[in-house]
Amino acid sequence: MELEVVQRKENPLLKRTEVSFKAIHKAEPTPTRDALRAFLAKELKATKDIVVIDSQASTFGRYETVGYAKVYKTKEQALIVERKHILVRNKLIEPEVKKEATPKPEKPAPAPRAAKPVTAPKPEAPKPEGKPEPRAEKPPAREEPKPAPKEEKKAAPKEEKKPAEKKEEKKDEKKAEPKKKGGK
Repeated sequence: MELEVVQRKENPLLKRTEVSFKAIHKAEPTPTRDALRAFLAKELKATKDIVVIDSQASTFGRYETVGYAKVYKTKEQALIVERKHILVRNKLIEPEVKKEATPKPEKPAPAPRAAKPVTAPKPEAPKPEGKPEPRAEKPPAREEPKPAPKEEKKAAPKEEKKPAEKKEEKKDEKKAEPKKKGGK
């Protein structure tokens, strides 16, 4: 892994050096925060416990990680200035474990209620129906006489006959017709 310091800035007020870096790691996985701290400590000639990596990010498909770190003059200064979650990430302090609160005595479960007889719901009184309010409609541009609705005549249902029956009826009709004509 190669480590390149891109930018270096002294901050005398907070007693630290701020560094932007780029780590190139070909054929290796993304380096851990701890490994980057060790490489930065070597590069900047400092001890690992005063190097704090604020952020690091790898780009998908590339073998490089860019980041921002701070190198303090002393560990005490780092503990005073840095935010707690950053110190925990860099393993400079242990995470605070929330103490379990003393268990409160549990309330006894409520006693089962006696079964009440089921009664039918009371019918509601009918609500008075009010007249619908007239709507304010725009008058039509011109009035045309409305055609009276036509009454529809319902056709009598036709009986469906099978094709064989239809042929027989036609034959019977043909035979009956000549007799009527000759019977004068």
